[in-house]
This record gives sequence, structure tokens and C-alpha cells, in this order.
Amino acid sequence: MESLEKALSLGFENVKLNVVAMKNFNDDEFCDFVDLTRDKQVDVRFIEFMPFSLNDWEKDKFISYKDILGIIKNKYPDIDLIGNDEKDSTSKAYKVPGFVGQLGFISSMSDHFCGGCNRLRITADGNLKVCLFDNREVNLKHLIEAGLTDDELIVYIRKALDKKHFSHGGVDSIL
Repeated sequence: MESLEKALSLGFENVKLNVVAMKNFNDDEFCDFVDLTRDKQVDVRFIEFMPFSLNDWEKDKFISYKDILGIIKNKYPDIDLIGNDEKDSTSKAYKVPGFVGQLGFISSMSDHFCGGCNRLRITADGNLKVCLFDNREVNLKHLIEAGLTDDELIVYIRKALDKKHFSHGGVDSIL
């Protein structure tokens, strides 16, 4: 909380607080997170619990964004979806009327968006990731250090993009 307050006090724009939603773990705190948006310019994003290696994922811990939203609507029935019809959006944005901040739901398990995702990431050590769920990476740093031209780099990037999955981890449904 100190870090969140510090970021806001320094005037950072677009402060996001990610909450991995887990049944019988933090589902009793969802509305507490929503309450943070009452007076703070923060985007609280509820992320569906996803199976990554070594995270003890279990189907019984999973809670869908629709169920999370249902819990929140019990306290805030007037919560509104706010314009996020973009094909490449990874988050469904909502706002409680009169609140300063907003909410987001990342539904990578129950409502796949992978096919429209246009996110690319470059890690601190120079690796290109086309998906957070995919362990495959392209080491751009080494390719640049080897003297590849921009056109040659683009070939490697396109090959990585061609292998991008169109559902979470390449699995249509594990629920």
C-alpha cells in the first residue's frame, strides 16, 4: 500500500494494481479492492488465476471474471462497462459511478482474447516475448550484438509472431 500511495503522490499516470483472483483465497477481498478506486486514480485489474509452471494451479481455485463481477455487483449494482470494445484489448474496463479510479478484468481463461492480443514485451535482458504464458523467447540483444540489420531482425520477430497461440497457452479450454 505504501508503494501504491507513493506512486500516486509522485503523479504517476496509469497506476495499475493487479489482483490474481483465487476462489477461497482472496474472493472475500474483491470489494475492498474496488473501494480503493473510490478516491484514488488507480486501475485495479482482476486477473483470472492461470496455470503457470510451479504456481500450484488448481481448477478449484479458479474464479471467472463473470463470477468476480457478480460478487462486486452485489455491493455496487450500478457498476458500468466503459468503452473497451477494441479488438486488441486484454482487459474489460468497468467503473463505479462517482469513483475516481476504475476496474479491469483480464479473462484469459474464461473469455479468450489471445487471438486479438497485440502485446509484445521485451524483457530487461533483451528477450522478446510475444505472450506472457509462452516460455519461448527471441534474444534480440544477442541478434543486435551479432550485427543483424533491422530487416533481418524483423524476420526473427515475424517468426515468433507466427508461433503465437490464439488461445491461452494454445489450449481452447481447461476449465
